[in-house]
Amino acid sequence: MIVSSIAPLQPSWFSPKKLLVVFCVINLINYVDRGAIASNGVNGSLGTCTEGGTCTSGTGIQGDFDLSNFEDGCLSSAFMVGLLVASPIFASLAKSVNPFRLIGVGLSVWTFAVVGCGLSFNFWSITICRMLVGVGEASFISLAAPFIDDNAPAAQKTVWLAIFYMCIPSGYALGYVYGGLVGSYTNWRFAFWGEAILMLPFAILGFVMKPLQLKGFMPAESKEVLTGMETGVSEVQDSGVSNGKDGLFPVEGDVKYSTIHKQNEVNFATKIKGQISRFTKDMKVLLIEKVYVVNVLGYIAYNFVIGAYSYWGPKAGYNIYHMTDADLIFGGITIVCGILGTVAGGFLLDFMTSSIPNAFKLLSAATFFGAIFCFTAFCFSNMYAFLALFAVGELLVFATQGPVNYICLHCVKPSMRPLAMAMSTVSIHLFGDVPSSPLVGVLEDCINNWRVTALILTSIFIPAAGIWFIGIFLPSVDRFNEESENQISTTERSSITPLLEGTKTETTESAAEP
Repeated sequence: MIVSSIAPLQPSWFSPKKLLVVFCVINLINYVDRGAIASNGVNGSLGTCTEGGTCTSGTGIQGDFDLSNFEDGCLSSAFMVGLLVASPIFASLAKSVNPFRLIGVGLSVWTFAVVGCGLSFNFWSITICRMLVGVGEASFISLAAPFIDDNAPAAQKTVWLAIFYMCIPSGYALGYVYGGLVGSYTNWRFAFWGEAILMLPFAILGFVMKPLQLKGFMPAESKEVLTGMETGVSEVQDSGVSNGKDGLFPVEGDVKYSTIHKQNEVNFATKIKGQISRFTKDMKVLLIEKVYVVNVLGYIAYNFVIGAYSYWGPKAGYNIYHMTDADLIFGGITIVCGILGTVAGGFLLDFMTSSIPNAFKLLSAATFFGAIFCFTAFCFSNMYAFLALFAVGELLVFATQGPVNYICLHCVKPSMRPLAMAMSTVSIHLFGDVPSSPLVGVLEDCINNWRVTALILTSIFIPAAGIWFIGIFLPSVDRFNEESENQISTTERSSITPLLEGTKTETTESAAEP
């Protein structure tokens, strides 16, 4: 008879707060990279010639590789190719491979890719490296938020998510400043190498630390137990055959090897087919979830504007208001407003009582009024009036980060969260900031007026607010505590406390007297 006994593991040295801090630092470095490549110091500009024949050489990536605004905009979007391909793969693998190890793999790829950016020698070489950066980022953005949501106190879930997503504007802002300083005093390539040095310890941590388990997934120990039992049964059956039981003759070694080899090939093909089938099934579930679809559609329109702001903001500010330190000014505004706005949005939703309808209310209101302030800011010719109004606008639009991701995580059951986050990220980049950067570059090439370009771009916040407003009236259910098909038994399910204090299932065999 099989008897299962459950023995608790010793808690990891990670506490939930330490996990939050580590994930925030990783997220910060991710977005420092995006801010750095958009900064005037790293991105640079083309060489120019005056009518008098005086020419100045180009600077940064754009100057060294002689890129048009369209090609320059494509650099900010190149990582999306890797992200698009890798995000669903990492999300699906989370059901069969420990998610924390997947994060370690992703961060390792990211580190090597960023080093490659610093070694690039033309447009295509740096573009390929940026694609690999997207591959590396895919595992982290799909899996980090579910880990945080699992461990956050029940009354502070949105605040913890807001703190995590606060690193997006903060990272961009630090990237502007970091890129500007590195580009001013050294070569732009050193900016990428510095990022790789900062990320390397976290990539190593993903492999050496005790694996962590996500809510809604079968613990790795349980999978090993089941696999071991299946293997044991298979070996007994094979032994019976080879010993001539049931009237059969012994099987020769080479025939047995051939049979096992073929069986392994069949098993591998079956696993791949199963992964594809499960991914297709999960995608159908996501696409018929109206709350999820509406949330992501609003997020796409929102990110279309934010992505272009983050990439073209310093250059637009330099051209419209002749800011001599555009990187530092935009970086300062973004980091202050990003931190205050994002955390305030999380606190406000928790204060309102975290729910999906309340999250939609906060999203639509903050985006609508933020759009008004940002649009009005670009109408002023005075730089100080612009900075004051634009700061208020950014404060409001950044209040959306906690609520929008709260909806993504809570409108689906726990086992679907990695895929929900992955597809949300892929969607907002594929249809949002990926096309927005090159499209804004094309628009500016056509009209040659950064103020008009900025006003057209800012008006797209209004459709985002409208889409989220529709979400208020959709019937919604918080599925955070729904059971998952990946949990194997009621007994084991009850033993899975917060993942940082996980449990270990030990299976022993004992003989029972009749």
